Amino acid sequence: MRLSTRGPHRRSLAIAACVASAGLVLAGCGSSSDDSDAASSDSSASSGSADFGEISVQFSWIKNAEFAGEFLADDKGYYSDAGFSKVNFLAGPVAQEEIVATGKAEFGLSNAVSTASAIANSGFPLKIVGATYQKNPFSILSLKDKGDIETPQDLCGKKIGVQDPNLSLFKAFLAANDVDESCLTIVPNSFDVSPLEDKKIDGLVAYLTNESLLVKGHGFDTVDLPFADNNLPFVAETVITTDDMIAEHPDEVEAFLKAEVEGWNDACDGEAGYKAGAELAVDTYGKDIDPPLELKKEVEQAQQQCELLVKTPETDENGIFTMSDSMIQDNLTSLKAAGIDISADDLFDTSFIDKVYEDDPSLKG
Repeated sequence: MRLSTRGPHRRSLAIAACVASAGLVLAGCGSSSDDSDAASSDSSASSGSADFGEISVQFSWIKNAEFAGEFLADDKGYYSDAGFSKVNFLAGPVAQEEIVATGKAEFGLSNAVSTASAIANSGFPLKIVGATYQKNPFSILSLKDKGDIETPQDLCGKKIGVQDPNLSLFKAFLAANDVDESCLTIVPNSFDVSPLEDKKIDGLVAYLTNESLLVKGHGFDTVDLPFADNNLPFVAETVITTDDMIAEHPDEVEAFLKAEVEGWNDACDGEAGYKAGAELAVDTYGKDIDPPLELKKEVEQAQQQCELLVKTPETDENGIFTMSDSMIQDNLTSLKAAGIDISADDLFDTSFIDKVYEDDPSLKG
């Protein structure tokens, strides 16, 4: 992975050393992706704008329509306009918190449970500064004629496929619903849906906007058990960065968030936006994915995530990526139920996204 020689990375080496010496490694952490040379704008920062140089963004998943807003921000030059000479998109799935905390990327996209766990249990110096998904899309996916998991209690007696990066998240879901882990079997699983379709497992930790659409598209009658509707509501595809970046480079954090907002405004701008983001995923940023992305599914994913997860009555009023006090409190309550006790100030910093809209109210749409 090519690392920038910018200041934040040099300072982050000290963080990495501290993390390593303290043995602060997250359960289920994976190695960083080798896919660091994603299609990304090489153009120089716009004349007269700030010059933040080159940065990296660690994705939570492969380069599909889940990141339509990032693709459009890059393709349309919003990152360049904000002052970044190049933005490298690093494919997941990996342990995003570890990647960002150890300086391998300036920003990452994760979720409130994973980040809160990393802060509370491992001392990682991170904050959530924006939330793409106001409602998380995690689910237990099952087949109607196999697992038929409609309630948390239905998990007992079942074999559930769980990916390493989602293990702590799945255990948090069990805790929030008072389900004893010993009543079910956790089967280590990749993000492949084949074991579910072949009925080797009864359920799979999945995304409503990804695996659930994929399996249904393959002709199966599916059942979803959404985390957000079953005692574990939390924000996802959250933008995380280090305390060091926040303290030393506040202008850079704000500039990045502004470009993100611009990209996602375009990605969620009706059918044209859904199609544009999906096409960039299929034809450009995710063109090397095997098996190849399917445009129809990517368009469907782009639409569903915008209409169900990104845009809400609150974001219509306040702007996407914002995090209201009530939403933050709901997240903290959910985290506590899952056994993670953390304060709002230790997990969230809303000042940057608020400043983005204060400086440019037109971004609210």
